[in-house]
Amino acid sequence: MTIVVFDSGFGSLSIIKEIQKKIKCEIIYIADQKNFPYGKKSPKQLLKIIKKSLNIIEKKFNPQIIVLASNTPSLLLRSKLPKNIINVLPPLKNIEKISKSKNVAILATESVVKSSLINNYIKKNTNKKIKVFKINASPLVDLVESGKFLTKPKYTEKIIKTNLTKFFKTNQIDVATLSSTHLPFLLKFLQKQFPNVIFLNPANDVAKKVARKNLRNIPNRNKLTIFTTGNSKKFQENLIKIGIKNKVNSFSL
Repeated sequence: MTIVVFDSGFGSLSIIKEIQKKIKCEIIYIADQKNFPYGKKSPKQLLKIIKKSLNIIEKKFNPQIIVLASNTPSLLLRSKLPKNIINVLPPLKNIEKISKSKNVAILATESVVKSSLINNYIKKNTNKKIKVFKINASPLVDLVESGKFLTKPKYTEKIIKTNLTKFFKTNQIDVATLSSTHLPFLLKFLQKQFPNVIFLNPANDVAKKVARKNLRNIPNRNKLTIFTTGNSKKFQENLIKIGIKNKVNSFSL
């Protein structure tokens, strides 16, 4: 049984971690770093990239499941994606039971924040008691993909403070969704800066969806094969810093 998980870089790892907690499986992880960042591309550009990627992935790996581990195309291309794709969406269900202030933030990429589609998604998944604020978290996504969160903690704290502190305080935010799969890597920094804010990670929801699938030939151990469309040496170095020693292979999409 093969599951392919892909996005524009580091983000997939936050999803893979949760999937492997739920089930034993073979995962092929494709980091499309050549096209990073997805979050600054137009829907038209994204659609071209994702359609081409899915076609190549289907032909090469014939996976049982493909997880599109990126919030940006999951939201912006939702109606245009094949139904067998598992995507990642902001975890807004029952959020009114979690937030006391009823002021919630969605931390997402620039493309998502600017899109009218995110407004439609919010309306469908929240009630009128909840006020949802959209925050462009692309500078935070860049911290993860560049690896600076690993080597420059003080700089990381500064960028988080600059982009979020005033907004969170002014709007009394007490719940925020990590609506880029890169953002869970910053969770320790975020919790330190905002100890009274609950940060919601959609990775667990995705893992549950994968686990519910009727999968065939389930292995007795987890296996992870890693590919990148970018610089394999640099990516390998960053993965080693977070304890992942798997070989990184080059891949073309």
